[in-house]
Amino acid sequence: MGTGKRGLIATAVTVIGAVAVLAAPGTAFAAPSPTPSPTASPTAVTNRDIEAVRKQLDALYHDAAVATDAYNAAEEKAEQQSAQIVALAQKIVKGQERLAKLKARAGAAAAAQYRSYGLSDEAQLMLSDDPQEFLDNTGRVLQGQRATKALIAELTRTQQDLKQYADDASAQWTKLEANRKAKATAKKRVQQQIAAAEKLESQLEEKEKERLAELEEQAAHQSQTAWLDSGILDEIDGKASAAGKLAVAFATTQMGKPYEWGAEGPDSYDCSGLTSQAWASAGKPIPRTSQEQWKQLKHVDVKDMRPGDLIIYFDDASHVAMYLGDGAIVHAPRPGRTVTIAGAGSMPILGVVRPDARAPAA
Repeated sequence: MGTGKRGLIATAVTVIGAVAVLAAPGTAFAAPSPTPSPTASPTAVTNRDIEAVRKQLDALYHDAAVATDAYNAAEEKAEQQSAQIVALAQKIVKGQERLAKLKARAGAAAAAQYRSYGLSDEAQLMLSDDPQEFLDNTGRVLQGQRATKALIAELTRTQQDLKQYADDASAQWTKLEANRKAKATAKKRVQQQIAAAEKLESQLEEKEKERLAELEEQAAHQSQTAWLDSGILDEIDGKASAAGKLAVAFATTQMGKPYEWGAEGPDSYDCSGLTSQAWASAGKPIPRTSQEQWKQLKHVDVKDMRPGDLIIYFDDASHVAMYLGDGAIVHAPRPGRTVTIAGAGSMPILGVVRPDARAPAA
């Protein structure tokens, strides 16, 4: 180990932690180990130093996950607004075509009146020498009056509709631009956090990276063990629904594919990209982001969950995984990892949601 390596790692944690805090005011991160004084003798990097790195990485990747959710939400809204703008544009085109036809009809009516020397239908009727013709034409006059009123009303209504469509399109365009900016901001944030995490990991030598991986596994194992020791599996005995089985089959066949923020397959996924695509493949579309899945889907007690249900993690609902049964989940963990199976209790559980709440167990 090179002289001062321990100080290098501690300094890297401090500097990158400071960058992260500056990038997101109000975001708390784990405190790094203090840098040794210049008089301290060179020593190997200890488990405490690696643990500080692990906690810092957890904080950076967690913040990246939050930003990824913000990016995905903005992208989904932008897509919806783009579709609405297209639909409104189509309505405007049809409305303009309709208005042109109505104006042509109005012009034809005006021309007919001109050809009759400008006399109204009523005047022509009164000047008729044939009483029978007078009576026969009475119905046509009334029909003409009603048709004229209807034409004017339809012209007015079509013009009002066109104005409303134009106003709606303008409002949707404003929202679209706002969400594009939000998406760009979130994208920058994700990239900053991932870059900071990668820089921190690059300070480690191979043996230290191996030790870091061991500490990550130990932390997950301890959390899973504590969850299992609570006796929760004795209460969980739910059976998957037919759609749930399809969702589980899809998710598990994605194992080994890399995590990529903002991705929803088929070659890579982020956490909510995996769960949303799994349920879409089962014929049950669900919200794109973990936060919206938590907000919109039916909540169920942990003890009542069944395979296919989604477990939402962390207080801010920034991560989601699919429950497989027997205390296991399949999920896309974070950058640098692949879709894998893990313990359901390996992270802090916020709650459980069920995409097909009305479906019976198969």
